[in-house]
Amino acid sequence: MPSIAQVKQQKRGLVSQHARPDNRRAFLQVFTTLGPLAALWWAAAWSAGVSYWLTAGITLAMSLFLVRAFVLMHDCGHTSLFSTDWLNRTFGFVFGVLSGMPQYVWSKHHAYHHATNGNWAKYRGPLVTASVEEYEVLTEAGRRKYGRVRSLWLTPLHGFLYVLFFPRYTWLKGSLALVLHLVRGKPAADFKTPYWAAAKEYWHMFWNNVVLLSAWVAMSFAVGPALFFPVYVVSVSLAGAIGIVMFAVQHNFEHSYASGDEGWDIDVAAIEGTSFLVLPRWLNWFTADIAYHHVHHLSAAIPNYRLAGCHREHAELFSDVTRITLSHIPAAFRCNLWDTRARWIISVAEYLQLKKAKGAPLPT
Repeated sequence: MPSIAQVKQQKRGLVSQHARPDNRRAFLQVFTTLGPLAALWWAAAWSAGVSYWLTAGITLAMSLFLVRAFVLMHDCGHTSLFSTDWLNRTFGFVFGVLSGMPQYVWSKHHAYHHATNGNWAKYRGPLVTASVEEYEVLTEAGRRKYGRVRSLWLTPLHGFLYVLFFPRYTWLKGSLALVLHLVRGKPAADFKTPYWAAAKEYWHMFWNNVVLLSAWVAMSFAVGPALFFPVYVVSVSLAGAIGIVMFAVQHNFEHSYASGDEGWDIDVAAIEGTSFLVLPRWLNWFTADIAYHHVHHLSAAIPNYRLAGCHREHAELFSDVTRITLSHIPAAFRCNLWDTRARWIISVAEYLQLKKAKGAPLPT
């Protein structure tokens, strides 16, 4: 059985061996993502005159390529897809527009997740996992709502809100507040907002939204708004749902490591608090091997196209990493409570069992 000490000892060599971007492989991934997406939009326009069922099938395929685009955007944010910063910035912006997400701003938030992985006092995930103590003080209606909001069936709605609605809403709301601030004669340097931390972040949001909204107009003229918006909204929402589910079960699963500030160890979190999704080869292709998430959290500098190789070459280090298959995802997704005393993640069902075993009154 590998120890965390062995992981720490071999980590530097592992990273230096595999954290090597390859522009040729990166460009191949870019072209095998952008090309099929363009072809699928052509096919969607053609299919509308043939069969709406065919259009629906094309929309599903499009959502898978959008998942791939999001993961490539994610790699650009880690500056690991290409060997040069300007290529990562350029294609990060392109994939950010495709994904509906201002890439630079998103990457800043995502870097915080990496810096605090496994420290649930600092970061609780996109669906904000409650601690047991927080769950206990909820009303009965509040607990029911907590469970409903985290239902697998609602993830397309979460996907829509995450990648389409909120990036537009926060930009418009923040921009309006900035304009009102300036109209009142106040200096721009004094303006504060929770939506961006610096002028550079604002301008990335601005250009992401300007280019994206312009693309919406252009595509509406090209294929018609009645076709474009349903296909676009559904495909992006489904892609967002897939991304949210994958991210959740890569960190929320039965007894995954969930420390507070005290005693937190980022390498323990990578091995015990990050899962390995065992997916079919075709799905690994669409998700750009992000299923090897334990390797990714040991070092975000390792490009997606080297994650699987790193896992195979250092398999002895990863034997304790939790494996999750497609059939295990629903159960893992239900693990959405942080047991602060045990320092791990549990499900509501396990929480109720523990309460019953201790003879404590169940929450009503």
